[in-house]
Parts: sequence; structure tokens; C-alpha cells
Amino acid sequence: MSRIENKTTKSIINIIILTIGTLIAAFSLECFLIPNTILDGGITGVSIIIYKLFKIPLSILVITLNIPFVYIGYKNLGKRFLARTIYSMVCFAIFLSFFEMFDPFTEEILLATVFGGAILGMGVGLVIHFGGCVDGTESVAIVISKKTNLSVGQVVLVFNLVIYTAAGFIFGFDRAMYSLLTYFITFKVIDFVSEGLEQAKAAMIITEKGTSLSSEIYKRLGRTTTTIKGKGLISGEKEVLYCVLTRIEIYELKHIVEEMDKSAFITILDVSDIIGNHIKSKNKIRKLKN
Repeated sequence: MSRIENKTTKSIINIIILTIGTLIAAFSLECFLIPNTILDGGITGVSIIIYKLFKIPLSILVITLNIPFVYIGYKNLGKRFLARTIYSMVCFAIFLSFFEMFDPFTEEILLATVFGGAILGMGVGLVIHFGGCVDGTESVAIVISKKTNLSVGQVVLVFNLVIYTAAGFIFGFDRAMYSLLTYFITFKVIDFVSEGLEQAKAAMIITEKGTSLSSEIYKRLGRTTTTIKGKGLISGEKEVLYCVLTRIEIYELKHIVEEMDKSAFITILDVSDIIGNHIKSKNKIRKLKN
């Protein structure tokens, strides 16, 4: 199989999985969570609140409210992120409209919380794993994280706590607590589906093009790398690049490395904690240089 055919096949598989992931996520929301007034987090959660109050179609709200967030994600993660995200959100909106015609699978609140959260996590996990996005909150959290000392996880959690608090005043705090439980279940399932998606990941890249690869990673992701000299038993002198990034940036990192050095070897590691001054923005780098 030629290189072009292989790339085309890979793109088709990505599109199929993104479609399946958005279908699963929409099914969970319309058949388990929304009928029982259980909220998802992020922009989807805000959309559900507005839908419940004003009866504006959820599919329209999901796309409309995400537009500025998608633009921010595009500015920070590039055109591929934009294309995959637009496709994912359009599919998500279509499937939301489709499943809206279905009766809820259960009216038992605890069953809806557990199974709805687990199924939603499966769908969103597939979408994220293949480089898409159905909620723009995380892309904005990445930008905030780069300009502050807060992690992406902390930003997303604060945003969601505000949403659930507002939902508590509107729908009752029992629904807010069930929604928070759903959020934690969803997050853990996303973790499992997407190969342990913690908020922080570390990539180790063994390459012969360390300088050019480091520059491209910084240019496209805004992430600095640490270069370590290495030597392979057979391959000889190598450079090992170490980079800390977020889960949503992993897909783009793989593409950068694939474009720059097809012989490079990548490992993705879990990061349980980050201690010290991790440089996350160009402004901080300029200050250090001055």
C-alpha cells in the first residue's frame, strides 16, 4: 500500500470512529441524562440549562455556543484540530436531534447517572482519542493554563462547578449533585477509553532531528522541550526530547513528529504531578531571556 493510500485509509478510519463517538455521546445525553435533568459539564452543560429553560433546540445551542471556543482552539492547535472539531460537533448536533425523538431508557435517577455517565465517557473518549472535540471548554482551559499557574484540569473543574452550582439553584441541588457524580464517572471512563487521559502527559521522543522538531513543537503547540543526548545500541547517537503537554495536544504532537521525522520513536507517559516552574507561554520565555 502506497503512502497516499495509507494516509487516506487512516483518515477514513478516523472519520468513522469520530462519527461513532459522537453518536454514542448524543445517545447518552438524549436517552439517559437530559430526560432526567442531569447535566454534562462544559459548554454542553450550559446548552442543556438554556434548552431546559427556553426550549431552544439543543443541537443549535451546542454548535452556536461552541463557536468562540473552537476558534480559540484553532488558534492554539491548528487547522487539523479545527477540521476534526467542526466535523465532530456537526455530527454530535445531528445525532442529538435524532435521539431527541426516542423515549428515555430509564427514569430511575441513579441508573441514568451511572449508565449515562459511563456511555457518555465512552463516546467522548473515542472522539478525543482520534483528535476531535465536542466541547470547546478544554481548548480554552489550555490557553488559560499557559498564562497562569492553574492546570487544565483545575480550570475545567472550576468551570464545571460554576455550572453545577447554577443548575442547583435552577433545578434543585439533588440534580446538581447527580450531575457532578455523572461528571466524575464520565471523566474516569474517558480516562480508560483514551489510554489513561490524565490532564498532564509527558512525551519522550527519540529522534535525529531534535532541534527542528523542538522548534516545530514550540511553534505549533507553544510547548518547550528538554533535550537529552542519547546513544542507541545499534542506531548510534540520538537526541531524546522530553515535553509535558495536555491530553488534547497528544494527537497533534504525533502528527508533528510523523511529518518531521518518520524514524522517530515516541512514548507517552502519565504525569501524576508537576512541581516547579513549567514554562507554558512565549511571554514567560521572553522574560527569562531578558
